[in-house]
Amino acid sequence: MNPITLLVTVIFAVIGALLFVSGSFLPGIVFGVLAVLTLFSLKMANNWERFVILRAGKLSSVKGPGLFLIIPIIDAITAVIDERIQTTQFNAEQALTRDTVPVNVDAVIFWHVHDAQCAALNITNYREAIDRVAQTSLREMIGASHLSALLAERKAADEVLRSEIARKTADWGISVNSVEIRDVAIPVGLQDAMSRQAQAEREKEARVILGSAEAAIAAKFVEAAKTYAGEPAALHLRAMNIIYETTKERGATILMPTSMVDSMSVALPAAFMQPSAVGGKS
Repeated sequence: MNPITLLVTVIFAVIGALLFVSGSFLPGIVFGVLAVLTLFSLKMANNWERFVILRAGKLSSVKGPGLFLIIPIIDAITAVIDERIQTTQFNAEQALTRDTVPVNVDAVIFWHVHDAQCAALNITNYREAIDRVAQTSLREMIGASHLSALLAERKAADEVLRSEIARKTADWGISVNSVEIRDVAIPVGLQDAMSRQAQAEREKEARVILGSAEAAIAAKFVEAAKTYAGEPAALHLRAMNIIYETTKERGATILMPTSMVDSMSVALPAAFMQPSAVGGKS
């Protein structure tokens, strides 16, 4: 019962009652009959509603939105279809992937009715049918996918589900807007194994990077050794610089073997022994 139908019915009923009381029996009866007919014939559909009407058992029309009239007794409203976007949650428990891993998957589908006539006449309960089709399609998709692909390629799995469900529900006047997989749960034992595998992969990568760094450092050391082999004075200067860098921060005392000190007393090239530019002798 909509408010407009109720208002018109009350107005006709009040007019009929006043006429009947005032002695105008025939007009009063006419308005009374109009009130009853209005109550059963004047209907109103909201902007998102479609009324599927059968006349004597056959499809007559699909009405809405707005006000419309039906013939009482002869016409029957067989379904009121909501064409707004609907959501349906569905899941698959202990479904086996292609590599025989049991998973629990939760998903949600967004859909709407684009053909009210098909939704009312081609299937008994389209809401329940969508739920069953979604669950079946989800299990089929899981069975055809490897666990790694199911976890890593979530968007691709969503699109596969959407197209499959849309294909199965097209004859029902249903359009599937999108399907979103919300969660993929795997056994705890498998989670631990995957965690250890990921940790091992990271350790392997770290060791490879460390080995590459060691090789690069060794190459540089070889190059430096060749340079120092041709220039002994440079080697001694480098040794003294290392000693200086070691002791300058904390002023520590370093004990060096006599042989190391003697090796540093080798004569420097003549270029280092000449008087400085300021003056004086070496």
